[in-house]
Amino acid sequence: MSTEGRHVEGEGAGSADTATAQGLSQGLRQRHVRMIALGGIIGASLFIGSGSVINTVGPAAVLSYALGGLLVVLVMRMLGEMANASPKLGSFMEYARESLGGWAGFTVGWLYWYFWVGVVAFEAVAGPKILSHWFPAIPAWAMSLVLMLLLTITNLVSVRSFGETEFWLASVKVATITVFLVIGTLFALGLWPGATFSVPNIAQDGFLAHGWATVIQGVVIVIFSYFGAEIVTIAAAESQEPGKAIRKATATVAWRVVLFYVGSIALLVMITPWRDVPHDGTTSPFAAAFTRFGLPAAETIVNLVVLTAVLSVLNSGLYTASRMLFALNRHGWAPGWVRDTNRRGVPWKAILLSAAGGYVAVIMNYVAPKQIFDFIMNSSGAVALFVYAIIAGSQLRMRRRLERDNPEALTLRMWGYPWLSWLTLAGTLFVVASMAFVESARSQLWLTLISVAVVLIAYLLVRRRVPATSEPH
Repeated sequence: MSTEGRHVEGEGAGSADTATAQGLSQGLRQRHVRMIALGGIIGASLFIGSGSVINTVGPAAVLSYALGGLLVVLVMRMLGEMANASPKLGSFMEYARESLGGWAGFTVGWLYWYFWVGVVAFEAVAGPKILSHWFPAIPAWAMSLVLMLLLTITNLVSVRSFGETEFWLASVKVATITVFLVIGTLFALGLWPGATFSVPNIAQDGFLAHGWATVIQGVVIVIFSYFGAEIVTIAAAESQEPGKAIRKATATVAWRVVLFYVGSIALLVMITPWRDVPHDGTTSPFAAAFTRFGLPAAETIVNLVVLTAVLSVLNSGLYTASRMLFALNRHGWAPGWVRDTNRRGVPWKAILLSAAGGYVAVIMNYVAPKQIFDFIMNSSGAVALFVYAIIAGSQLRMRRRLERDNPEALTLRMWGYPWLSWLTLAGTLFVVASMAFVESARSQLWLTLISVAVVLIAYLLVRRRVPATSEPH
């Protein structure tokens, strides 16, 4: 029966049953969810932005990525504990609401939506920069518009359409990194044709070439590269076995971080002396490495992979923003019409509203590229850290209640509770504070704080109209 044009009331999207009750489809297969988990943390920031981090930190960029990755691994473990203990609650927005109160759920939900709308806008502008290598005569705004239309349609068709698109886009990213890891290891060990043993490059000018302070500065920069790992907990709600998918995704995030990020960065500074790693933001360090391997058309191939990464983030960003907007309405925190679904179980109005940010970016990039567009990017820049902090606070509160009232639900536990939980929260807040001392991140911090203040004020106004649906126990 069609659900188009009506509101679908129900419980949180944390299980297949509740997803159905909400009117959402269960069209994602396990292979979709697995690949979303694998590819979710591989973005253009790894393929392009890693060069800037290496230039800033030196070979010790490996430590920056390792420390940032450790923080994400701990956050994901906390998220996994809550998702397994309370699958019917759904996303971390619901965990925050249940554990800390309506203000936390409202704040993290709207900040998360705003962040992904900003990401969609950024990727809609970034894609044409890559396409311009092959289609220099086509205006950037026209290419942005085409990309936005294609991926909006992909999300609107069905959740399986989104899953299939993301599966193949993520597969390209994972395959590229896997090939790089294999050939890069052989090259660094001198086992690749024409290569010499180059592992000592990692200590060129000393491993800590710029000191420990830059390692922390590097963490501030790289932490945002990892954001997106949590998408799998949202996507799992539209699969047949969400609990199984979440358990596998959160259990394997550690090796994904170590292999894809820490391993890749370590190989980059072994293969190429770190001062020679491209960092101008236009040439990928991976393209330079593949060229050293002697592979033909290396730069063209990597540019195609970077484009794939951009499209993947754009695709998953539209999906994630729309599902968070859909969930916010359950408590009267978003317009009622965003819960309208079509006959395929797709929240089409939430998708269109979330996509609107990308279309506005297309216009702004053409009309005023340096004013409004830069503001949108910077004002959502530090949202990831606030989301991590609220997830950590939620887990601390929920774990205490679960141990008291329902200990058998703790089938997946946070390591070293409560000490590692508190350490994760403290580490997140430390990175937030460190942004004030990093010139490139300072404006993002202050503008994001303004965004947080605006959302909190909005919550106070909304609460007058909509009574809190629940408060923490």
